Amino acid sequence: MAAPVTFAVVAAVALVALCGGGGARAQDMDNEWARNRGFYGGTGGGVGGGLLPQSDVDLLEFPLNLEYLEAEFFCWSALGYGLDGIDASLTGGGPAPVGAQTAALTPFVRDIATQFCYQEVGHLRAIKQNVKGFPRPLLDISAANFGKIVETAMNTTLDPPFNPYENSLNFLLASYIIPYVGLTGYVGANPRLLTPQARKLVAGLLGVESAQDAVIRALLYEHGLSRVASYGVGVAELTAHISELRNVLGRKGVKDEGLVVAPGQGPEGQTVGNIIAGDRFSLAYDRTPEEILGVVYGSGDPAKAGGVFPPGADGRIARALGRPMEEKGHRYIGTYITHVLASCRLSIHLTCVSVCVLL
Repeated sequence: MAAPVTFAVVAAVALVALCGGGGARAQDMDNEWARNRGFYGGTGGGVGGGLLPQSDVDLLEFPLNLEYLEAEFFCWSALGYGLDGIDASLTGGGPAPVGAQTAALTPFVRDIATQFCYQEVGHLRAIKQNVKGFPRPLLDISAANFGKIVETAMNTTLDPPFNPYENSLNFLLASYIIPYVGLTGYVGANPRLLTPQARKLVAGLLGVESAQDAVIRALLYEHGLSRVASYGVGVAELTAHISELRNVLGRKGVKDEGLVVAPGQGPEGQTVGNIIAGDRFSLAYDRTPEEILGVVYGSGDPAKAGGVFPPGADGRIARALGRPMEEKGHRYIGTYITHVLASCRLSIHLTCVSVCVLL
């Protein structure tokens, strides 16, 4: 019995020292470890504060690209001005978007777009309360650019060109292009996050982004058989073309579906109506940053910028994905090691705290 007792005493002393028995010295060592591992001191706010590992910071900063895009498109369409007219500090001094204008909307749709606008402003504030972020990247939300996206989806030249600002139906179709990509990114990011603080933030963002997408799809579903201008195509058919384009650009199979699907492909194989996109279990699809950049760049390649982000998206992840393949490989290895070390360190810390409490 003597040996186990001795071991228990030694283990207890070691754990107490590791968990804080060293006083200021232990705290200094912990702070130094955090700095070396790239931890970021969050500023807190509505979703809480504290240290975030660099991998969480990167994953929270990446969606700022899409939040900037959504905020500018919805705000300009509804109000006739964007972030610079609402709170210029949120832009970080980034360039004004290209081609933004007021949309000719019905009062009902304008009210919805206005709500979406301010929801996106709130999302920017929430993310920036937790991570430093980066300035608004250059965005191309011109009618010509949206027209190119729709023409690519339909594989034809449209006359007149598609204009998202022309009427409420066109605006909703353009809106169909945007929030869904962001919500799949949040689904993909969630299991990669290390901290409850980051996961709570992403869950909140995902909930509202999903609701926006559902509203857009429901409004379009009501007009599923309506013709889009003089293009000879119905609303539901056009959404199917847009979704298929995103599947092609994402290069990871089916992660996108239109408002109507083939028999047997709806929920439980029972409907052709598809008001909310989901996999065979009706769960939301996920996308990685690589897939998202391939879609929003319109190139299918996260290293080939374009589309709504002419010079490319910003943040450590987007910049790393824009590098040559060999350099990206080394970067991914470094990020993975940091992620694993952070996971191990957090697990050890929580174990120590639990044991120390028991002691």
